[in-house]
Amino acid sequence: MSALFAKNALLPSGWAQDVLLQWDAGGELIDVTPNALHPAGVELAEYAIPGMVNLHSHSFQRALGGLTEKAGDGPDSFWTWRDLMYRFARNITPAHMEAIAAQLFSECLRHGYTSVCEFHYVQRAPDGAMYANAAETAGRVIAGARLAGIGVTMLPVLYSYAGFGETPLKPEQLRFKTDAQDVLKIIGELEALRDAQTEVGVAPHSLRAASVSQINEVLAALPHNRPVHIHIAEQQGEVRQSLDFSGRRPVQYLYDEVQVDRRWCLVHATHLVDGEVQAIAQSGAVAGLCPTTEANLGDGLFPLEPFLAQGGRFGIGSDSHISHSAVEELRWLEYGQRLMQQRRNIAVSAVQRNVGDFLWQGALQGGAQAAGRAVGALEAGKRADIVVLDDGHPNLYGLAADEVLGTLVFSGNDNLVKHVLAGGQWVVREQKHAAQQAIAARFKQTLAELREFR
Repeated sequence: MSALFAKNALLPSGWAQDVLLQWDAGGELIDVTPNALHPAGVELAEYAIPGMVNLHSHSFQRALGGLTEKAGDGPDSFWTWRDLMYRFARNITPAHMEAIAAQLFSECLRHGYTSVCEFHYVQRAPDGAMYANAAETAGRVIAGARLAGIGVTMLPVLYSYAGFGETPLKPEQLRFKTDAQDVLKIIGELEALRDAQTEVGVAPHSLRAASVSQINEVLAALPHNRPVHIHIAEQQGEVRQSLDFSGRRPVQYLYDEVQVDRRWCLVHATHLVDGEVQAIAQSGAVAGLCPTTEANLGDGLFPLEPFLAQGGRFGIGSDSHISHSAVEELRWLEYGQRLMQQRRNIAVSAVQRNVGDFLWQGALQGGAQAAGRAVGALEAGKRADIVVLDDGHPNLYGLAADEVLGTLVFSGNDNLVKHVLAGGQWVVREQKHAAQQAIAARFKQTLAELREFR
């Protein structure tokens, strides 16, 4: 049994004092005891909070960060960015994917994420052929997660078409091509990798790239408790295409044709009308929000306030990884609403008036649900995923517990994460990842090789 004693710890019921946290050799929290005495020899922390869940990641895009911020000849948009991303992806090898994933995940850990949901769609070789092991690239990303020490939910992507109406894929999309049977084969080959730190679900890429008949075919064969993620209603262009094809907006089209429930995560869901907001909330699905990427791509702003009023669940993800910070995602989630509503302190409830606490706890709950893993809370039976904040930093000096998360999210840009425990292992100490130098060296070599093709 290993242990940590926190003077202040964020439990599901709120902040508690003098909390003894104990976990076993398998990385599971066995006992969480408030109002305890500090046992001799047990490490002491001032502030301990649950590690955040990053519910939407395309890890290979980490290597693209900053390279698309140059204007083209005409108006730039999500669609022009996508073309640049496709060109970048064509030369990535499985070894590159593993190196990039390890770098990204080590950075995520240093910023307070302890779990990630990998929406993985680069399945084939550069010539479009399937690897001898259909799960070759997915397995490499899992290997990167294990090297970094982060918990992972692998989501192999169903990606068959370039647009609504089963439009054939473009040549630059052939690395992504999978049909229902391909995806089920990949899931089957990943089965042996499932453990307490690794789950496997599925991700129909979007209603543009997967037909509803394919989605229903995969769901019929997938174990019922596995997570299901999908991109939806991210861009106005996608909404128009859906209306032209089906006569329905994307969320309405999905809910009409597919059984959507709590195991679903609807990523972005930016452009909704009132009935769609209500449908998502009532189904129990999680809205997967990625504010820094949605801002970077010019997507728009999610209708958070009416969604919360309907009892909706949300989580956050770093998506294209222009940011690796849970704090930045949550800050921009709230600030986007303030700009849209021209008011302050939007993300609250009748019982939780502290915005930082509401955002962190809400994102934990939605993220854990979307990950399909026992994470997101400091309680017995959950994974031992603990973030210790830097109580020596001036920003946290002399704070009451209920002021900590508001300060963490909304004050300054320093990283206030000091130590990180993931799955019962200390992977970050004094803001440095345990394998940081080796991981970074391999990542730099990967960048050098990829940039030869630019």
